[in-house]
Amino acid sequence: MVKYLKMLLWPFSLVYGGVMQVRNALYDTGTLASARFQVPVIAVGNLTVGGTGKTPHVEYLLRLLHKYKIATLSRGYKRKTKGFLLADGEATAERLGDEPYQYHRDFPEVTVAVAEDRVLGLQRLQQAVPDLQVIVLDDAMQHRPVHPSLNLLITEYGRPFYHDLVLPAGMLREPRSGAARADAIIVSKCPEMLPLQRQHEIKAAIRMYSRKKAPVFFSTFTYGQPVPLGQAARLANKLVLLTGIANPVTLVRYLQKQGYTILHHAAYPDHHSYTLQDMHKMKEMLQKDLFRGASVLTTRKDAVKLAGEALQELTHTLPLFYIPVEVTFIDEKDKFDKLILQHVRQFVS
Repeated sequence: MVKYLKMLLWPFSLVYGGVMQVRNALYDTGTLASARFQVPVIAVGNLTVGGTGKTPHVEYLLRLLHKYKIATLSRGYKRKTKGFLLADGEATAERLGDEPYQYHRDFPEVTVAVAEDRVLGLQRLQQAVPDLQVIVLDDAMQHRPVHPSLNLLITEYGRPFYHDLVLPAGMLREPRSGAARADAIIVSKCPEMLPLQRQHEIKAAIRMYSRKKAPVFFSTFTYGQPVPLGQAARLANKLVLLTGIANPVTLVRYLQKQGYTILHHAAYPDHHSYTLQDMHKMKEMLQKDLFRGASVLTTRKDAVKLAGEALQELTHTLPLFYIPVEVTFIDEKDKFDKLILQHVRQFVS
């Protein structure tokens, strides 16, 4: 059925892909202008719609570059505000968007800003913080009006861009040839033990579309100890999983591997805005016999919204936890770190 649906959608993919190729050609030839900046602008993006793990990789960069005066700039997807906005003491997920608010909460020393127009956003950001040394652009692969000084492309191990099709037949935002703009490619969500032969096969497939000298790195997720948000101090073995992310498969597999029993997965769409009704529904579920003694586990991205002022009075009564996640590079962490740090030092003495 899926195969036939893709065949039906394929003509529309050809049209969309053609439009994106023309657009990219106009930028590549200079017919449409891309703005460059005097500070290092590191773009983190992908060719695929959602779920490749951009946010933990942005956080990795923020930790790596902590000695510098650093900022992040995002579009602020699904926020309830418009235009350029700097995160401050009144920041919320509704005002900034999920990921920027998470950066603001977890990295208080980092300047966090949002703007639909990234060129204007970068200009306003530099005006607001004149001593900025590094800017990380979140989800900016297709934002061609900005010419980043370093372009990092993330593709997921379980759904690599070279096996995918352009929207709507597939999940690609642009044709595979877009990988040629990347200065480095990161294959995310890999198994912890990834054989060298498999790495070579993936690199060969990627280099059919990327620049030959662009390095390819492999990363995996490392999950930390669950952190309580509600009334319980210890996570139970029986779980209700609560997610509003694009691709929770990696987390589900990890929990199952760790021996947890997932009684129910409340899987909301990516960037879901939780309501009191959602939380009341969760509380009622936990009172049923099947779920007695179970804990509710969510992601950090969801937790920053669930702990918001409108919901915290109710969520604090639940046995609610979130699980931290960090990126770990397989084999070549030092090489990746060196690439980033040397690039920044070209701008910052």
